[in-house]
Amino acid sequence: MASQQAKKQVSRLPHMTQAAQEEKRRQLAYKELVQKRKPKPRYLRNVLVAFVVGGAIAALGQLVLGFLMSRGLDLNGASAPTLAVMILVGVIATGLGVYDELGEFAGAGAAVPITGFANTIVAAAMDFKREGWVLGMGAKMFIIAGPVIVYGTLAGVAVAFIKFMTSP
Repeated sequence: MASQQAKKQVSRLPHMTQAAQEEKRRQLAYKELVQKRKPKPRYLRNVLVAFVVGGAIAALGQLVLGFLMSRGLDLNGASAPTLAVMILVGVIATGLGVYDELGEFAGAGAAVPITGFANTIVAAAMDFKREGWVLGMGAKMFIIAGPVIVYGTLAGVAVAFIKFMTSP
């Protein structure tokens, strides 16, 4: 039943009724049981998998960039189409349900690249599509990605301002 530690903690509360004390004992015993059985996170595995998957996505982007540059585009000219292709890959993978599985497996390794950003927008749009094009999909597709856009824009403005102020 209730552990000895839970009984000691509850016995210090004389103002409670007998039933309330017993309920409190059960709650504390349950919390202790949950703490004992809760699985420990595997940090090293999570870091390594995120590194490998994120690196594989970046390598795919590098292959796309190299392919576009081999077709005669310079680095500046090939950068935007590379981003578009990687976003398209993320969108298609999300639509097929593959990116969700990858995100479950890789964690931040799948969330950080541009494909992860595309995943957040498309997943939200798919979830809210049944509520309509305007009030559902159009209004709620940036729920998760909106703060990223706002703070990314603010960080870019702040960095540009600092560079402007410090350049001769």
